[in-house]
Amino acid sequence: MTSPERESMEYDVVIVGAGPAGLSAAIRLKQLDANLEVVVLEKGSEVGAHILSGAVLDPSGLDALIPDWKEKGAPINVPVRKDNFLFLGPAGHVRVPNFPMPPLMSNHGNYIVSMANVCRWMAEQAEELGVEVFPGMACSELIYGENGEVAGVVAGEFGKNPDGTPGPGYEPGMELRGKYVFLSEGVRGSLSKEVIAKFDLGKDSDVQKYGLGMKEIWEIDPAKHKEGTVTHTMGWPLGKNAGGGSFIYHLENNQVFVGFVVHLNYKNPYLFPYMEFQRFKHHPEIAKLLEGGKRVAYGARAISEGGYQSMPKAVFPGGALLGCSVGLVNVPRIKGNHNAMFSGKFAAEAAYEAIKEGRAGDELGAYETELKTGVVAKDLKRVRNVKPLWSKLGLTASLALGGFDMWTNNLFGISLFGTLKHGKSDAESTGYAADYKEIDYPKPDGVLSFDRLTNVSFSATNHEEEQPCHLKLADPTIPINVNLPKYDEPAQRYCPAGVYEVIQEAGSEPRFQINFQNCVHCKTCDIKDPSQNITWVTPQGGDGPNYPNM
Repeated sequence: MTSPERESMEYDVVIVGAGPAGLSAAIRLKQLDANLEVVVLEKGSEVGAHILSGAVLDPSGLDALIPDWKEKGAPINVPVRKDNFLFLGPAGHVRVPNFPMPPLMSNHGNYIVSMANVCRWMAEQAEELGVEVFPGMACSELIYGENGEVAGVVAGEFGKNPDGTPGPGYEPGMELRGKYVFLSEGVRGSLSKEVIAKFDLGKDSDVQKYGLGMKEIWEIDPAKHKEGTVTHTMGWPLGKNAGGGSFIYHLENNQVFVGFVVHLNYKNPYLFPYMEFQRFKHHPEIAKLLEGGKRVAYGARAISEGGYQSMPKAVFPGGALLGCSVGLVNVPRIKGNHNAMFSGKFAAEAAYEAIKEGRAGDELGAYETELKTGVVAKDLKRVRNVKPLWSKLGLTASLALGGFDMWTNNLFGISLFGTLKHGKSDAESTGYAADYKEIDYPKPDGVLSFDRLTNVSFSATNHEEEQPCHLKLADPTIPINVNLPKYDEPAQRYCPAGVYEVIQEAGSEPRFQINFQNCVHCKTCDIKDPSQNITWVTPQGGDGPNYPNM
């Protein structure tokens, strides 16, 4: 099929994704040279619409980028006042004392924030500097130059029929070309996935590992609200079934962020991450906090957890990967926004120097060096063994050994373990259904726990139905012919939005149904499908969740 004719616009730097990494890059470029032409393209209906994060923010990245952020009115108002670590059993809990914790685990000096609102504020700062920020502009494909370098993106294509042909209101979109293209799409972005494969950027790194993070915002009884309190839990209900845990952050206005993370390397295909989250809220310690309150928002997204050893090469001819496109989350700290901001700043500085020298379309080696040896590398390298220890040894042993490893890294800059490998990918970790028992999950009560479709309505997710499904099956027969008999088709369970169903009607063969309208763009299916048969691509711009304060 021939490509449609499109208008073209030229920029110095084209940035895909208005998250903390992409906006930091845009701001830094204009700080360095106000005459640079910089554009940020965001697939969400507005900046922040697709941003979901815990989030306790380490402000070091923002301090380096905008030192006077307080004076400029950043929505960062709740300092962490208290840290709690709880180990949960089915009916009780044990508090883990703070004093044995490595210093890097302390949240002193950090802030509880809505990263969606922080990004909205950052976009305002970028626009004041002259950056063009275009929300509702999904980048559907990359443009390559004569020598195979990335030269731009296609953005703003609308109006395709479900079969992919142009519909009556078809708009072909535009080509936005740049001397350099920055991909800051978040975890498992479709364009980032393409360039990692095309340029073999992961050849010298370990496999990337992921978690699924689910989050609700609750308005609770003011008498129970303790602004600035941060609580993390481990143990029940996951037990030995999966790694993971929860976070509970008390922000302003009697609101609490309640989140649950499940590591996606779990083996039992009957595990239902969303239902583990819902069950968690019925623990006596959690239930007494939430009782009398109401849930006001829900969302989910995948989290990159591979850490230092899983970072792919971050540069390619014509551009760079930023933030979660590289995988910059510090897993034990549950923080990555500061590293995302640093990555954007460093990429911008490298591009500025290159453009000043008259370069374009080459590799920004200075960015790669800074990312792999500077402050980001230091942050990630000292915790690099926590995730593989957890995966190999389980929670209890990894708490002791991981803590010991972080202490030796903190005190002496060394690890007695060296750098541990992760092993299998999360998809390959999935076991056969015949080897496991089904898990009986309590039915949601509609008060503390909710069914998936009800909760998805609290994400304000919307997709235009008359467009191609953005969840692509390489082979449409695999879900029923392979995944169902081998794994009891885990897509029915690992998706936190109820996108995938196996429909079994009396007298007929089972069929696989994709309800793409429900998709919250978490990308878990792209990661966890044991046959690696599902590819997530971006739908048309503006579609997906519309998170208010996530």
